Amino acid sequence: MKPYISVITLAVNDLEQSLKFYCEGLGLHSEGILGQEYEYGAVAFIELQSDIKLALWPQQSIQHDTGLEISAMCPTQMTLGHNVFSPLEVDQVMAQAARAGAQIIKPAQATFYGGYAGYFQDPNGHLWEVVWNPCWEND
Repeated sequence: MKPYISVITLAVNDLEQSLKFYCEGLGLHSEGILGQEYEYGAVAFIELQSDIKLALWPQQSIQHDTGLEISAMCPTQMTLGHNVFSPLEVDQVMAQAARAGAQIIKPAQATFYGGYAGYFQDPNGHLWEVVWNPCWEND
């Protein structure tokens, strides 16, 4: 069966701060924090595109739900790719992320494949690549 991925969940240390970063800082849309009436239920969903949401869920809640211990995060284990339409948009998103409190890991620059990309980390250390790839068409 082909997987149907509809939610990407990021573990966060401070749900309110993380939601503020993504919504106010990066301009993404969310209905806010849901499930606060449950001890481990508070979560925020952010609309990314049709049928795909980004979930922000406290790390302690993920630990409780899975039974796994909290361990040190290694940012190079996964990246999230934000594909845009032009090199100018890469620069705009990188600047917006920096203003919102992201740490710029690698400033935007030409890539080996003829594109243009840069990396930032969100306040929880999740690594994002902002990229323009001339071979891809974005919807």
